Amino acid sequence: MLRAAREAERETIRRWRNHPQVRAASFTDHEIGADEHRVWWRRVAADPSRALLVYCERDGEAELPAGVVLFEDLRTEAGQRTGSWGFYLDVEGVEARGTGLSSWLGVQRAALDHAFEVLRLDLLTGEVLEHNTAVRRGNRRFGFVEGPPAVRTVAGRTVRYRRIGLRRDQRRGATSTASHGTGRTAAAHTVSPEENA
Repeated sequence: MLRAAREAERETIRRWRNHPQVRAASFTDHEIGADEHRVWWRRVAADPSRALLVYCERDGEAELPAGVVLFEDLRTEAGQRTGSWGFYLDVEGVEARGTGLSSWLGVQRAALDHAFEVLRLDLLTGEVLEHNTAVRRGNRRFGFVEGPPAVRTVAGRTVRYRRIGLRRDQRRGATSTASHGTGRTAAAHTVSPEENA
């Protein structure tokens, strides 16, 4: 389930983003400071082309926040609704509960449902680091098509990545049920929110 991020969760989300596994799977890999995060948070909240959501998992009657999904560049051009996305999980929480695989699949499934059923997008795009093979494999499972390798310089370092895209009519894997995996959580993250502030 996805819901709007709450102001009271701002520091929790920053902590999740600063986890070493998430930073290693991000375009910007430095630790995000409180001031930088606060400025980014305000920009996102004020921008109608962005939506910051929290992914929650059920634990009995409780909803446990387990990750973040950011939609950006939401627009309509030539009658086509498009947007890009990125996500990351609360790696420590997911690993403590032993729900790595199911959380990873769950956040992707929830994000795609939101993109195509709530936002009514025709095309969803994103970027994933070349070395993040687990996320790339997961994206293909859901029907994303990868573009050719690309290179970008970020904070003085060379970053290799792939652009990805999924059209509404090419979506697959959305209705399969994930079982609770107990494997390690791959830093399930395609685009870091802070790098696009």
